[in-house]
Amino acid sequence: MLSPAQHSHTEHRAMSHEIRLAFAHPSERADATAPDGPLDRISVRDHIVEVEIGAFQAERGVTQRVCFNVVVEVRPITDPLDDDVDRILSYDKVTEAIAAELAEERLNLLETLSERIAERILWEPQAVRTFVRIEKLDRGPGALGVEIVRSVDDLATNPVAHHTDTTPHPHVVFLTNAAIRSPNLGRWLDQLEQRAEPVILCVGMSDTAPPRTGHTMTQRRVDLLAIEQNAWVLAGRDDRCVVVNTRTELDWAMKNGQISVWAPSKIVLDAVDGPSTGPDDPVALAAWFSGHIDASDLLLIGETPPASGADVPILVQDIAQSGL
Repeated sequence: MLSPAQHSHTEHRAMSHEIRLAFAHPSERADATAPDGPLDRISVRDHIVEVEIGAFQAERGVTQRVCFNVVVEVRPITDPLDDDVDRILSYDKVTEAIAAELAEERLNLLETLSERIAERILWEPQAVRTFVRIEKLDRGPGALGVEIVRSVDDLATNPVAHHTDTTPHPHVVFLTNAAIRSPNLGRWLDQLEQRAEPVILCVGMSDTAPPRTGHTMTQRRVDLLAIEQNAWVLAGRDDRCVVVNTRTELDWAMKNGQISVWAPSKIVLDAVDGPSTGPDDPVALAAWFSGHIDASDLLLIGETPPASGADVPILVQDIAQSGL
């Protein structure tokens, strides 16, 4: 039986061991928490990428160094390898998973990025469990980060993975201010509700010019907010129009038959490959948005097509004759 002093010493050693493991490399964490039976591991250490990420305003429009450490536990290969790279889960699969998720969209949270990287890796047939540590290197005197552990069992509880293409292809409609004020608005919405595909409405700024800041970046934000104000004006004309500003809200709305009015700030500012034109050209912005969400087409009511075209078919209707 241990004396109180020996018991205290044992607890201290155990706590010290846990603290050390908490900050150890993911490979040590994997070794310490290994499941029954040996598993092979591959790892990518200190993979540093310059990326724009973060929820704070100071992190927008700039890149920062982000360090990735990833360990993947894999099923042992029982047949001869024959020195064939196609028979293993290669390091490239890990770095490709990182690159693919960074290219998907601009993210605010390391937690979101780590979850998505882990999920993508675990869809590889050999993968069993993965440790993903991501750290920001330029946000303070030390490294600030998160680390998660996920297994193939976690995928079973999330059958609709984020990369599964279950999103419908919406019908995007751009309304001019004259169209917003038109007495036909309610009739148009009646017809839009009957369409098989979901509907997203886009608008420009109101006829009242927004304030001028004299600075390109801040003016862009003001102009985007001016479009959002006009979106709320449209929503005030008919209760069926619901203003949405995130991709998650849009996905939910499209799957639930809601007529959405796009508030562009978040999606535009978060996009990895943002629009080449600014909010002062709202038709071109709507065309970019249509391609960005893989819309079925873009209908312009009372407006001419953008000079640069679009990645989706463009339809044009005159306000007086529009029957949608």
